[in-house]
Amino acid sequence: MIELDFSKSADGLIPAIAQDYQSGEVLMLAYINREAWEKTLQSGVATYWTRSRQKLWVKGESSGNVQKVKEILVDCDLDTVIFKVEQIGGAACHVGYKSCFYRKVEADGSLTVQGKPVFDPEKVYQK
Repeated sequence: MIELDFSKSADGLIPAIAQDYQSGEVLMLAYINREAWEKTLQSGVATYWTRSRQKLWVKGESSGNVQKVKEILVDCDLDTVIFKVEQIGGAACHVGYKSCFYRKVEADGSLTVQGKPVFDPEKVYQK
């Protein structure tokens, strides 16, 4: 079993980039700890550590927009991973866009939205 290096950060977290396994589009960046890593390997579904809620987070657990892991790449230092995923539901971003990187910085410093939302977060995340 591969041993990732979770010791490089005080909180034991390493970056995990989610990338569409077919198009190569970067969908999001999150963090994993050892427990999230092991759960991802076991389940085949991207599992992260949410820094804001301080708990494991199975991507799509509330929205249904699950990420099925098709392939995992590990960097040379064993402290960053890329999850190549099948994005169920078409959107990785919690505000409804396919990718969390849906805004482009223009030459004047303004942001331009790229694409249209796939879902309405008000409807998906009703509480």
